[in-house]
Amino acid sequence: MPETKASQLGRQLRDMAAVFGRGWQLLRNRGPSQIQFWFIALMIGIAAGFAAVLFRSAIEWLQATLYGTEDINHLHSFAVELDWFWVLIIPMAGGIAVGIILHLFTPDGRVQSVADVIEGAALNDGRVEKKAGMASAICSWITLSTGGSTGREGPVVHIAAMISSWVSNTIRADGITGRDLLGCAVAAAVSASFNAPIAGALFALEVILRHFALHAFAPIVVASAAGTVINRLVFGDVTEFTLPGTSTLEFYLELPAFLILGLVCGLVSVVMIRGVFWADDVETQLQNRIGLPHWVRPVLAGAILGVTAIFYPHIIGVGYETTSAALTGQLVLHEAIVFAMVKVFAVSVTMAGRMGGGMFSPSLMVGALTGLAFGLIATGLLPEVSGAHTLYALAGMGAVAAAVLGAPISTTLIVFELTGDWQTGLAVMVSVSMSTAISSRLVDRSFFLTQLARRGVHLAEGPQAYLLAMFRVVQVMRPWDDPSAPDEAACLEMVEQGIFLTDTATLKQALPMFEKSGVSYLPVVHPREAGEAPELLGALFHVDALKAYNRALAATAEEEHS
Repeated sequence: MPETKASQLGRQLRDMAAVFGRGWQLLRNRGPSQIQFWFIALMIGIAAGFAAVLFRSAIEWLQATLYGTEDINHLHSFAVELDWFWVLIIPMAGGIAVGIILHLFTPDGRVQSVADVIEGAALNDGRVEKKAGMASAICSWITLSTGGSTGREGPVVHIAAMISSWVSNTIRADGITGRDLLGCAVAAAVSASFNAPIAGALFALEVILRHFALHAFAPIVVASAAGTVINRLVFGDVTEFTLPGTSTLEFYLELPAFLILGLVCGLVSVVMIRGVFWADDVETQLQNRIGLPHWVRPVLAGAILGVTAIFYPHIIGVGYETTSAALTGQLVLHEAIVFAMVKVFAVSVTMAGRMGGGMFSPSLMVGALTGLAFGLIATGLLPEVSGAHTLYALAGMGAVAAAVLGAPISTTLIVFELTGDWQTGLAVMVSVSMSTAISSRLVDRSFFLTQLARRGVHLAEGPQAYLLAMFRVVQVMRPWDDPSAPDEAACLEMVEQGIFLTDTATLKQALPMFEKSGVSYLPVVHPREAGEAPELLGALFHVDALKAYNRALAATAEEEHS
């Protein structure tokens, strides 16, 4: 009996499903091939791009709903006309919502952001935690919509990292592939959020992966381009800020002034970074002293922000209206100085209150205000050899942001892409180089790396330092059933002398003990209840620890130079 068209179609569909199933199993069991990897990178770029655009649109919708304005780009101008109690209540309500969500869904009451993505790339094969990450994304959305004085780049970077982590876990990607996919997601998210494809790709390499390996460059660029396309389909091919016409005739005579501006911006960035952490320490001490529950902390921050916004509505949200006013020279000297100081205060309160958001947009605003104030003074002192004071605002914007993020290359490019002005590149580069040079010596390279260092994760020291923390001694030790394990009686004697490691220790604690004791191996024990002898698990040999460390260093060098 001849086969009908329906049965032929059914057989073809079953064959296609079987082929797809075999391909999926191969992808999961053996990892992606080069062609599959590029396709996955493109899909992650598209997904991260849409996530960034949706996050931005969600902020705009909720912000417009709460504050009742049709144009959120001029939010602070509208907030001036609101009754004062609304300006106070809205941030407090946001703080209540954020506090409850963090209390219920995060282990430490902390919003995850860029620092956690950097840690995931360095120590967790390109993965981040997803449950707390989702709660953090919602908290950042609420924070930015209710007047929190932070930026949206941190949340979109973490959202993108969650997408790549899910894909990496699904296909069982190894560490190199997982990190590359993470870079693709971050690049697409930054590009889609700011319409900055070049800076998005370099941000992923410079800040997240912290290397420029050739094998990662091409797929990250593809993903970044995909994110930019999505942004332009939704918002059009427009820059975030529009600059007035700038002079380039006197500009070359002003380079010494831009060098000085860079030094000033470096100090401002250090004040900004340390201000956030000082405020965090103060709030933590206050919270512990009076026994406040964790969920109250964002509420108090919201109340302080609301009171501040009654007098200075410029601090509400990402602050692009004030940044644009600085870049176009619409502010006078005392306004630029006061607004910069108030913004640093507001950012410190928001971040210390664990309300969520990023540091990039606030650093742009503070930098533009700092640059404008410096430019007004410089051009006022030497008008005959000075160009436009808005050039200083542009250079200051890049200088402070680069020092805060620890990303001089990508920040320089993102300033160009945000403004569309490529003619003043030398001024921005000079200021950025000086600001990052001075700030990197006063903090741990950047805000994010300093944040990690405060948690005991010292990535600024390089892989030779942080790789040791990746290996727990139980992963490297020789168990008792190993023929080469040492004598149990000798190990018990060492334990009595206090020469041993617990099963939670890492090679970071082990190697200094080898140096100090001079022994060839250390017993590894599992602590028991008080008064009971610890349980012997095995022994860590000095040579095994060094071999594991050397293999990790070799793998890192191979990845970074491939």
